[in-house]
Order: sequence, then C-alpha cells, then structure tokens
Amino acid sequence: MSTSSTQRSLVTLMLAASLASTIGGLPFNTLPVLLGSLADSFHLAPADVGLLGSVCFAGYLMGTLGAPIWMNRLNWRWLTALSAAATATCFALSAQVQALHLMYVVWAAIGFFASTMTCLGMRVLVDLPHKERAFGVRQGVELSVTAAALFALPPLVIARFHYPGAAWALAALVAVLGLSAWGVPRGAQGQNDADTPTGRMPAAAWAALAVFWLFLVGNIGLWAFLERIGVALKVGAGEMGLVFAVLKLLGSVAAFFVAALGARVAAGTAWALTLAGLAGGLALLATAQGFVPYAAGAWLWEFAFTCGCVLQTAHIARSDASGRAVVLVPAAFALGSMVGPGLAGRLMGADGAYGQVLVLALLSSCVPVAVRWLRPMRRPQMA
Repeated sequence: MSTSSTQRSLVTLMLAASLASTIGGLPFNTLPVLLGSLADSFHLAPADVGLLGSVCFAGYLMGTLGAPIWMNRLNWRWLTALSAAATATCFALSAQVQALHLMYVVWAAIGFFASTMTCLGMRVLVDLPHKERAFGVRQGVELSVTAAALFALPPLVIARFHYPGAAWALAALVAVLGLSAWGVPRGAQGQNDADTPTGRMPAAAWAALAVFWLFLVGNIGLWAFLERIGVALKVGAGEMGLVFAVLKLLGSVAAFFVAALGARVAAGTAWALTLAGLAGGLALLATAQGFVPYAAGAWLWEFAFTCGCVLQTAHIARSDASGRAVVLVPAAFALGSMVGPGLAGRLMGADGAYGQVLVLALLSSCVPVAVRWLRPMRRPQMA
C-alpha cells in the first residue's frame, strides 16, 4: 500500500472512530442544557438536578468498566450500530417519562450505552502514532458536532418543545452518527496488551489517572451548572444557544490546537498556560453581571479545560506502553462526572448561589500543576 493510501486509511479510521466516540460524548457535552431544561420541565431543586447528572454517569462508569473485558470479543461494527440504536432509543424514552424515579433509570441507561461508544473510539485510536494528534482530532470532531447541536437546541428546540424536544433531537442525531459504524474496523487489527488482563499497569499510569480524576471533579461540577449560572444572570435562550455553540467550537479549536502542537511544548509551560486560562475564565464567571462577561468566562474556561483534558489523556497513554491505561480514561471521566455534579449541586444549595462551585473548579484545576510542582518529572514531556 502506498504512503498516500496509508494516510487516507488512517484519516478515515480516525474520523470514523471520532464520530462514533461523539455519541459517547453527547450526554456530557450537552449536560448543562439538558439538565437545565429538565429542571424547568420538572421544577427540580439543584440537588436533584445534580443527582440526575451523577446517575447518568454511574451508568456510564458501569459501561466503561465492563467494556475492556468484552469489547475485543465482539464485531466492532455491529457493536457501534447496536450501541447507537440503544442510546437513541433511551433518549427517545426519556422524552416520554413523567416520573422522576423513572427518569433516573433512563438516564443511567443512556450513560451505559453511550460509554460503549467512547471506549470503542479510544480503543480504535490507542494504537495510532502521534498520541496528541489522534486524541486531539477525536476531541475536535466530537466538539465540532456538539457545537452545532448546542447552537440549535436552546433557541430552536428547548424554547418551544422543552426537554422532550431536546431528547427527540438528540435521538435523531445519535441515529445519524451511528452510520459511522461502517467506517470502524470489524475488530482489533493486532494483539495488544490492553486486550488481556495479565500484568500490572505502572504506578505512574495509576497516578496519572488519579490526577486526571481530581482535575475533572470540580470542572465537571461547574460544567453541569454552567447553564444555571447563565439563567441566574438573566441570559436569554438565544444568547444561551450562542454561548454553548461557540463554547464547544472553541473546545474543538483547543483540541485541534493541541493536536497540531504535538509534543513540542514542555509540560511545565503547557500546564502553566492551561491553569492561567482556567483561572481567568473562573474569575470572569465569578464577577459576571450580564451576558458578555458570562460568555467570555465560559469560553475561556472551556478552551483551557479542553486543552487540559487532551494533554492529560496523551500523558496517560504515554505512561503505559501496553495501552491499558488509556482505555480507563473514560472510567476516570465517568467517576468525575458521577461525583462532580452531585457535589456541585450540594454546594450550590437551594438559593442557587454558585460561588462555592467556582472555588471547587479552581481547586481541581490546580491539582495537575501542584502535583508537578511537588514531584517534578524526571524528563520534560507533554502531559
């Protein structure tokens, strides 16, 4: 096979895996607008809203922990098609549910089936060279598709049809994205240590996963209530759609930026810039009095948060040559998404004050930098 054919094959494979993974990212990437519309439709308290997000990612966690055991025993194309169909069906069912306890069950199922898509996308990409490029493209494609959805949902769907309309729209989007199944390989192209349970992961890989989880908890807690913060600031439905659409476009730009940058920047510099962006975004949100500072804070925070996620995923992939650690990245994300929204909902309280949520996000953002300062790496590397 010629070099150009090999490159085209890699691009096709990368895009198919990224589109399939986009399905897995939808519950998280649309979380604020979905939880916000649910809160308005069911008149839910912040604690109940946070619990819904946590329940969804409890199901997500169950899927991520089980996927490495059975994923390589199944046909990946059929797995993608069936998981996409199940996720779309669960979104559609959630549009029909009226009882809150049943909504918990359906959202847990959404998380479970969506997690399969994320794990599959990670598994397909784990053997590709240039880790920052592969995972940056995946994140960029995922956020680009999500940006289009978030641009339309608040003003065109939620404002008129409320949560049921949003659920049906996402069901349709998942069905379309499920067509990527035919670009996914039928199975593993070669034996990888990640396919077998033998051996132990290096301690550095477990440490990197733990740091990633701590980074996620506070930031995901903020993400779950970002729409509610906008509502408290009297941001309109059309403006909210603009905020979240541009926010995810900026996240996509951040992911592609890290992909293009590769490993050419030292870890200390990369993380200093990332923390500065996160702190700046949180400061703008803390002092916002209207649409413009709210939007600017959300956008800056999202750009830096996405950079942090891609950098740490690449570092985790590099910390374990067998590839097993990176397959656990979705599990770390699920654990962070379980704890973050519930904790943020408790901190927010019935009065909707969000200052403590911003403080939690700042503390989480400082963890990777603090770990590097306390225990500097032996050699410079992108993380």
